[in-house]
Amino acid sequence: MNKRRDEAVAVRGLENVIAGETSTSYVDGINGLLIYRGHDIRDLAENASFAEAVHLLWYGKLPTKQELETFRSRLIGEMRLPSQVLRMIELAPQGAHPMDVLRTAVSALAMFDPDSGNMTSEANERKRIRLFAQTITIVADLYRMREGLNVLSADPHMGVAENFLYMLRGTSPDTEERDAFELLLMLHLDHGFNASTFATRVTASTLADMHAAVTSGLGTLKGPLHGGANERAMELFDGLDTGDQVEAYVEGMLNDGQKIMGFGHRVYKVEDPRARLLREWARLLCHRADLQDLNEIGERAEQIVLQRKGIYPNVDFYSALVQHALGLPREFFTAVFAGARTAGWLAHIVEQYGDNRLIRPMSKYVGLWNQPVLPIDQRS
Repeated sequence: MNKRRDEAVAVRGLENVIAGETSTSYVDGINGLLIYRGHDIRDLAENASFAEAVHLLWYGKLPTKQELETFRSRLIGEMRLPSQVLRMIELAPQGAHPMDVLRTAVSALAMFDPDSGNMTSEANERKRIRLFAQTITIVADLYRMREGLNVLSADPHMGVAENFLYMLRGTSPDTEERDAFELLLMLHLDHGFNASTFATRVTASTLADMHAAVTSGLGTLKGPLHGGANERAMELFDGLDTGDQVEAYVEGMLNDGQKIMGFGHRVYKVEDPRARLLREWARLLCHRADLQDLNEIGERAEQIVLQRKGIYPNVDFYSALVQHALGLPREFFTAVFAGARTAGWLAHIVEQYGDNRLIRPMSKYVGLWNQPVLPIDQRS
C-alpha cells in the first residue's frame, strides 16, 4: 500500500509552523521584539499615536500631518451605529458577556453596510474604515447602556483613542489618561499570526466578507487562553489586600501546579515588550487612583513568579491593571482589546485578499479502518 498523507507527523497547536507570509507585524520571541511594518514597538510607543500606528499597518507608512488629519476625520465620522443595531445591543441580556454582544453586533452590521456584497478594493477600503470605527462604538455604546447612561457621539476635535475612552466613560480624559490609553490600544493592535488573526485570515481566504472575518476573530479572541486572559489576570488581586499576602498565595498556586493568568507566553521566551511598556503606566495610574496596594501586589507577584519559575508577565497582566485604574469594568477588558485588534485584523484581511489562496490544511486521521456496515437490526 502506498504511504498515506495522514501518516505525516501532526504538530499540536501548529507550534512553530509557518502558515503564511505577512509584512504587517513580526514577533521575535527570542529577543523580545515586536515590529509593526519595520518599526520597533518601543519607538512607535514613544513617538506615534494609536491612529498613526493603524495608518502604518493599513497603508504601509506613517502618515504626514495632513494624512493623519484626513484619516482621523474619516474614522471619527463613522463612529455611529445603525438604529437597528443599537436596538439589538439594547435588547441583549444584562448578563451577556460584552464579547458575545460585540460579536453579534459586528455580524449584524454586515446587513446594514451600504457596500455589503461589494468586494472591490474601493468598497473594502470604505468598509474597513467603517467597520473599525463601528467596532469601537459598539463597545462604548454597550457600556453606556449597561450603566443606564445615554450613548455619546464622537467628538470631532479628539483623536481616535481619546474618543474611545470619552465615549466609554463620558468625560474627556486628561493627558495622562489619554496617553496611557493610546499606548494600551497600540500595544494590542497586532501580534503576528496569533489565534484570532489566523482565524480572520482563514475566513478571508474563502473570500467571505470583512464582517464575517472579523466575527471569526472576535469569537476566537474571547477565549481565556487568548484575549480573555486579561479578565482572568485580575483574579490574582481578588481577596488580596496587600503585597504582604502575595508570597504565600502565589507560592501555593505554584506548588499546586496552577496556572497564574497573565504570566508566560507561547512565543516570548524573554520579557514581553508590551508588558515592559505598560508597567510604568500601571504604577502611575494606580497611584493616581489610590490603588497602590494593587500595584504592589502585581509587582510582588511578578518578582516571585520570575524567581521561582523564570516566567515573565505578559501584556494581559499590566493591561488589566491599566484598564482597572482607568475605571473600566473587568468584563469589558477583552472588548477594549478587541476594539484595537480589529484594526490589526483588517490589515491582515486586506493582505489576505491581495494575495489569496484558500487556507486548507490537512489533518492526520487517527480513527478506525475497514469497519463493516452492519444491518440496522444487528447494531448494538
